[in-house]
Formats: sequence, structure tokens, C-alpha cells
Amino acid sequence: MSVVKSIELMLPKDAVYLAGSSIKGQVVLTLNSTLVHPIVKVELVGRGYVEWNEEIGASRDYSRDVICNNKADYVHKTKTFPVEDNWLSAGSHTFDFHFNLPPRLPSTFASKIGHVFYFVQAFCMGREHILAKKRMYLLVQGTSDFHAENLLQNPLLVEAEKKVSYNCCSQGTICLQIQMEKNTFRPGERVIFTTEINNQTSKCIKTVIFALYAHVQYEGFTPKAERRSRMDSSELLRQEANTQITPFNTTKIVSAFHLPPVLSVSGGLQDSEIMNTHYELVSTVHLPWSMTSVKAKVPIVITSGPVDSDSRRLMEGAVLPMSSDCRN
Repeated sequence: MSVVKSIELMLPKDAVYLAGSSIKGQVVLTLNSTLVHPIVKVELVGRGYVEWNEEIGASRDYSRDVICNNKADYVHKTKTFPVEDNWLSAGSHTFDFHFNLPPRLPSTFASKIGHVFYFVQAFCMGREHILAKKRMYLLVQGTSDFHAENLLQNPLLVEAEKKVSYNCCSQGTICLQIQMEKNTFRPGERVIFTTEINNQTSKCIKTVIFALYAHVQYEGFTPKAERRSRMDSSELLRQEANTQITPFNTTKIVSAFHLPPVLSVSGGLQDSEIMNTHYELVSTVHLPWSMTSVKAKVPIVITSGPVDSDSRRLMEGAVLPMSSDCRN
């Protein structure tokens, strides 16, 4: 039977930590018997990496895949707990810890190409090997350098117009407008916008799609240290409005999205970063009878200000463990 019965991390449930805030928790170590010369410690780690295959040689008789990758270390802190008299008796022992997150961190992120992840990991070690460990992943929201006076907070109006053909020789115009009070938001905020469709055709419009897209630019290097970049887009949120916009008529649709609690902030790519993200709200009018569509696009800015002195978490609760390991 192992001397260590269990090791647990106690952290607030479903917490979202803002860069620059503090992480407070406990390590609870339960022993089956007395442990001599123990080392009990906890680590805070934040890392990011990107990787993709890039095909080259298209102009030659062959092609091959080049693996482009990049990585970054954002935070690595360790706390070793003092153990009185260099031994611990059988039973449960609780150790308090806290870490301060750096003020400049990217948000927790995951895609097929890149990952940014943070975790707290507790260890109980003997003289030569690890007796037990436990890891819990964290949700961290990055902050932005955007200032209020530089943000586009004025009401916005975006318009798209398209002439479409139908019934062989018939033509008409579809005018699509998006109106918003602002286009700058924080993670978790509600996005409200109004879409106006002016149908100047003799056909009925039945479907309008609203979607929020994230466009991510990844930065990597080849084995020869040649810099490469790759753009990838993903759909974050989507709504479909089934409507009946009759011929030669105008309809308004008011829509709302609730943003996820953790999002990468918008901004330019710096030398130390491996990716940057831009967002776009797109309204699409589908016209199956003309085999085309009309789209209006609004750039969306995601920002998150610096942490207040009294702020510790954006949301209350406990982060659920994604993986753990206990060794005898």
C-alpha cells in the first residue's frame, strides 16, 4: 500500500481568471502512514504552441510537407511548502498557496493548429521519485492594450447591396444593412444588432443567417528557421432566422449573441506572440432561387481591461480537472 492515499487541488469552481489577478487555493495531501523527508510543492504553468504542415514545391515535380511550429512560455512559478521536522503523520494535511498571474497573458485557447493552456499542478515527492501528483487546468482571460478613447464606440451602419437574376431574365436588388450601437465588447457580454433587409425582387426571402467568426493568424517557423504565417477561420456563434420577407418589402430583425466568457482579445501581433485574433459579425441572406447570397460584415473588437486591485476572478466557482495522475 502506498504511503500517499491521495493528493487534491482545491480551487474555485468554473473560475475565469483575469491576467494580473491572483489564484488562491489549497493542496490537500492524505497519507496512509508517516512520510519522512517529504517534498510537497505546487506549480503554476502557462504555455502556448502552434503547429501545422505546409506543402511546398507546387511548381516542381514533387511536393513535401514542411512542419511549421512555434511555442511560448508565459508563466512558470513554483512554491515548495515547508514541512516541520521533515516528516508528516498519517491523515490529511492542508497547504495554502497563491500565485499572481502576470499582467500580460494571452487567453486560454484551443484549435486544431494552436493551443494556449494554463494549469496548476501539485506534487508529493519522496527522496528520489514522485509519490503522487494532480493537475488542474485553468481558464485565463487575457487583457488588452486598447484604451476607451481609441475604441469605435459610435453607432455603426454597414450596408451591402447586390443585383440578382432569377427566372432567366428577371433582375432585382437585395439591400442588407447591419446597425449596432457599438462594435467593442468584453468576453461574456451581450452583442445586440439590427439587420434590415430590403427585398426589391418578386421572390420571397425565407432564411437569414447571423454568425460570429474568429480569424486567427498563426506565426511559426520551419526547420530552417524560416518564418511562416497561416490564417484560419472558425465560426464561434450562429443563429438562423426563418422569416418571410415578401417581394418588394423591407423587414427588420433584432438579434443578440452572448459571447463566451473567455476569448482571445483583438490586437496586433507582437514579436513574443504566436497568434493574433480578429473577429467579424456576418449577416447572410440566402437566395436559393438565384444560387447566390448577400453578405454584410462588421468587424468586432474584443477587449478586456486590466484587473482591479480588488478583483480576483471574473466568475465564481471551481475549475474542473482535465487530467490528473497519482503514482504509488
